[in-house]
Amino acid sequence: MFKIGCHLSSSGGYLKMAETAVSIGANVFQYFTRNPRGGAAKPYDPADVEKYIAFASENGIVTPLAHAPYTLNACAAKPQLRVFARETMADDLRRIDALPGALYNFHPGSHVGQGADEGVRLIAELLNEVLSAQQNAAVLLETMSGKGSEVGGRFEELRAIIDRVELKDKLGVCLDTCHVYDAGYDIVGDLDGVLREFDAVVGLERLRAVHLNDSKNPFASHKDRHEVIGGGALGLDALTRVINHPLLRELPFYLETPNELDGYAAEIALLKSRRDD
Repeated sequence: MFKIGCHLSSSGGYLKMAETAVSIGANVFQYFTRNPRGGAAKPYDPADVEKYIAFASENGIVTPLAHAPYTLNACAAKPQLRVFARETMADDLRRIDALPGALYNFHPGSHVGQGADEGVRLIAELLNEVLSAQQNAAVLLETMSGKGSEVGGRFEELRAIIDRVELKDKLGVCLDTCHVYDAGYDIVGDLDGVLREFDAVVGLERLRAVHLNDSKNPFASHKDRHEVIGGGALGLDALTRVINHPLLRELPFYLETPNELDGYAAEIALLKSRRDD
């Protein structure tokens, strides 16, 4: 099954997101757990969760991907910001625990002048405080573009975080096509080579999801500007190779392109047409 979807607004709740996904031809979806530029979350609604589970089961919706807010910086220099990150992630994981197949994705963080090694240490420290053996959802480190003081622009940094985390079985990686290309991994000209490097450094068994995005910027630009599918530096042919690659094709793919719902529906239909049987 080709698992393809996009980022949806969570304002209407889980059931509404699932209904919207079906309406645009998607069978997976991503959403922000709370205001992406703030910290407020909607009250938890068990009735909505129950209705979502029933609807998802009946309509083939799988693997909801909860995305942490951008304000969550696990390696912030200010202690109070790291407290916010810890409390937010812990609350998010409690909220999604009842969702079958749910994953939780977050940007590892920005070390803001402390250095990458200290950033890695602080991110792993937070994960060791938050992760529990009882939780259902895997937590995914997102590959980053390497802009500014971001941690996660190199596969080695993701591996360093994983190595420091005690409950490694609760950790995975989400590969963002725009980010890795901007970071200097040539998935256009050498997708096989990039995946071999990822496997050697991190391990392909850790790869749990793909953010499928084109890029407004050229290779190794260390920016983070997503573009519509086929409209950027990666191009449709390269992204077609991504969705059909034997090491990637069974993963869920989530569009984060600059689109409204009709644009997402068109991209989902386009990608379905480019998918090998």
